Amino acid sequence: MDDILFHNARLIDPVTLTDSLGAITVKDGKITAILEKGETRPAKQTIDCGGLCLAPGIVDMGVKVGEPGERHKESYRTAGRAAAAGGVTTIVTRPDTTAAIDTPETLEFVARRAQADAKVNVCHMAALTKGRDGREMTEIGFLLDAGAVAFTDGDHVVTDAKIYSRALTYAKSLGALVIGHVQEPTLSAGSSVTSGKFASLRGLPGVNPIAERMGLDRDISLIEMTGARYHVDQITTARALPALERAKRNGLDVTAGVGIHHLTLNEFDVADYRTFFKFKPPLRSEEDRIAVIQAVESGLIDVICSMHTPQDEESKRLPFEDAASGAVGLETLLPASLRLVHAGHITLPKLFRALSLNPARRLGLDCGRLIADAPADLVLFDPDAPFILDRSKLRSKSKNTPFDGARLQGTVAGTWVAGRRVDQE
Repeated sequence: MDDILFHNARLIDPVTLTDSLGAITVKDGKITAILEKGETRPAKQTIDCGGLCLAPGIVDMGVKVGEPGERHKESYRTAGRAAAAGGVTTIVTRPDTTAAIDTPETLEFVARRAQADAKVNVCHMAALTKGRDGREMTEIGFLLDAGAVAFTDGDHVVTDAKIYSRALTYAKSLGALVIGHVQEPTLSAGSSVTSGKFASLRGLPGVNPIAERMGLDRDISLIEMTGARYHVDQITTARALPALERAKRNGLDVTAGVGIHHLTLNEFDVADYRTFFKFKPPLRSEEDRIAVIQAVESGLIDVICSMHTPQDEESKRLPFEDAASGAVGLETLLPASLRLVHAGHITLPKLFRALSLNPARRLGLDCGRLIADAPADLVLFDPDAPFILDRSKLRSKSKNTPFDGARLQGTVAGTWVAGRRVDQE
């Protein structure tokens, strides 16, 4: 007898790209069978999904947790609660903490904290260079042994191409994944918005979108030279897409992601200097937003993530140029992503290909799919349920979301990690 039977569910399968009625059985934390409509099996617990969508839990690449150093912004306990409420069953944390996660000892410390406090699965990235300062590479082999799933300096671009190429070569020899932030650093330094008429009218320092393509072109050249496994954390402009397409066509081991805020917001949302809409890279034009959405739909851009970046009120309640960048996104990732579905830009199975399947595959995880023997990491959600977001009710410690007061559709009815419900704990 199975432990759980999820029946009367609308199964969203990102592998076969199907959306059909059926059922799932779970035993010992793993999926045991996918049943067609009308099929059933005996189980200790039966959950009637009521025709709601049942999909693989979201794998969110690029989540910042404030431990160590900024626990007042986000802890593993609050990040885990926020993830469970948002249907995120695996969070992949960034190393841009204080101090940076650049030694096996620091990585082991945060791994213990995550295991003790978080309700969901937690994987950790480590820094590519010591202190994320781009001068000396970290002990990649030891960090891999300690559990690092990828290496990145976050939004600190390694400007020295010789140091970067050596790190990429070493990562290649160990099969490690390197994640890059593609901005030409001298062009983007000091900018807070995308350059153009709107930036000029607001008197804000801007960066030309070509800075992203220049950064990507440089990194692709180094990947061609070293053969390393490489993932771009965010592609946000149309000008970068041809270079990404050429790299993939030429057989380089390159994938790319994009943050949900760049898929659902544009440069005009900054409006009257609203700092909750300040991001790195900055919000782009509507033409760029549409081009990036189309790239996600076609599969050119592989991953959608939240780029969850908690900031306290003191960091955001400042003049726009001085305010910290970023927004929380663990709880809003799913309903914001569903805006793309409701607008007809993408289907639900393709959306979960980018939210769950592709990030799991890129990181070598066995989750993100609805197949027998996969972990029973699942999210049950109503894609059409409307609500108005109240940031004060977010589970994150920080409340810096651009969606405060926004009308959204899509509510999570339940989240399971290894067959255990975690959104009600």
